[in-house]
Amino acid sequence: MTPPCRVQRLTSADLPLMHGLLSTFGDAFEDVATYGDHRPDAAYLQKLLDSDTFFALAAVKDGEVVGGLAAYELVKFEQARSEIYIYDLAVAEAHRREGIATALIRELQQIAKARGAYVIFVQADHGDDPAIALYTKLGAREDVLHFDIPV
Repeated sequence: MTPPCRVQRLTSADLPLMHGLLSTFGDAFEDVATYGDHRPDAAYLQKLLDSDTFFALAAVKDGEVVGGLAAYELVKFEQARSEIYIYDLAVAEAHRREGIATALIRELQQIAKARGAYVIFVQADHGDDPAIALYTKLGAREDVLHFDIPV
């Protein structure tokens, strides 16, 4: 099967792709302000992309970012292991149902395996049926409560 796009892990040399990823998130989540109005400067993004515990994957098709994910490695304290948390995952509306989200997760699985992580986890909102269907296809569901605690 031909891959639906090229999936690449972004590095500090990929700032234009990172900006494309942020724009894709803003459009897909209908939250352009959060992902566009106060973007970090180049030095911040380069430091983040060079981090050993942050992963930005971009799905690129015909030179355009059409999807991507942002994930973090959480080093555990109770055992010598880590887990990967998918913080954001989105595919541009015009490119959904092409296998791009699955390709992104499959690439993250390879990264997680190489790093010795024992699990990848992700949240989905009630009512986000496409995300719930995707994650159900790829993993085991746990129903949990999520709380935001203000700082």
